Amino acid sequence: MSRKPSILLTVILMMALMLSACSPAKSPAGSTDAAPEKKDLKLTIYAGLMEDHAIAATKEFEKQTGVKTEFVRMSSGETLARIRAEKDNMTASVWFGGPVDAYIASMEEGLLVPYKSPNAEKFPDKYKDPDGYWTGIYSGYLGFVCDKEWFEEKGLEIPKSWDDLLKPEFKGQIVTAHPGSSGTAYTMLATIVQLKGEEAGFEYMQKLNGQIRQYTKSGTAPGRMVGLKEIPIGITFLHDAIKYRLEGFKDIVISAPAEGTGYEIGGVAILANGPDQEAAQMFVDWALTKEAQELGSTVGSFQFLTNPDAIPPEEAMVLKDTKLIDYDFDWAGKNRKNLVEKFNEVTKTQPPTE
Repeated sequence: MSRKPSILLTVILMMALMLSACSPAKSPAGSTDAAPEKKDLKLTIYAGLMEDHAIAATKEFEKQTGVKTEFVRMSSGETLARIRAEKDNMTASVWFGGPVDAYIASMEEGLLVPYKSPNAEKFPDKYKDPDGYWTGIYSGYLGFVCDKEWFEEKGLEIPKSWDDLLKPEFKGQIVTAHPGSSGTAYTMLATIVQLKGEEAGFEYMQKLNGQIRQYTKSGTAPGRMVGLKEIPIGITFLHDAIKYRLEGFKDIVISAPAEGTGYEIGGVAILANGPDQEAAQMFVDWALTKEAQELGSTVGSFQFLTNPDAIPPEEAMVLKDTKLIDYDFDWAGKNRKNLVEKFNEVTKTQPPTE
């Protein structure tokens, strides 16, 4: 009798035992010993702060969390227009940076979702929405950026008040962004109306319009144009001017209006219907930490910070005595559409497209 079938059966049994030994053991039902499933999270951000700051922040967040992160840099007015258009099919999940006036306008239209990060609990109330729709990450002051060399050559004094900008010698020598596209410029518009009242405020804006050489799309552009000597006077956030001066534009000088100026609270918020809500909450938590806020100064963002434990950049200290008005962010946000429309009507201008 042949022994081949017996040998074949033995080989088959041995192979089955070997395969069984190599297979991963199954955890019993209800066991907590199984390794958690690794999530492949992604995040898209609409960034309203300086591009180099946005690059540093998204890289560091991705490094710390493993969440694949990308951003699109836009001014506040552009972001507001984009999320209005995308409200039923949102591309991004987070709005990061830029004045919260635009966030409040978005909140009124149902374009944000509330999230109260545990990291915001110790923040002063003025730096966060009571319902969690936005949280502040920095604050910055509005003012004038001037070319020192131009003023010395002309024998003129640097403007020290809003009314100084209306002097005849400054006609055609001023650049500012347009409030329809720029959060910086909208802060200026809302500041003037709050400072002077609506009727007198728009009379002033009409006169100032006659002094303006160019309206830019971005609020950061006037400072750089002054540094490049393309224009002698720009209206912008002063921390941006400090950045440009440290980058080598030595003739830049800054001036804050003596009667008082407005300021921004730069925010972070989660967009309604965004595709990556879990990653969005992780980013908000991270953005409110001491380490994340102090990251800005390493790339030339010199705003004051909102986390009480964060150390503000030394470069910002030259602005600490700036006289600020009691800027009403809630009013500015809720009246944004009407104020911009009236500005367009009074000045006969529209936001630039490029």
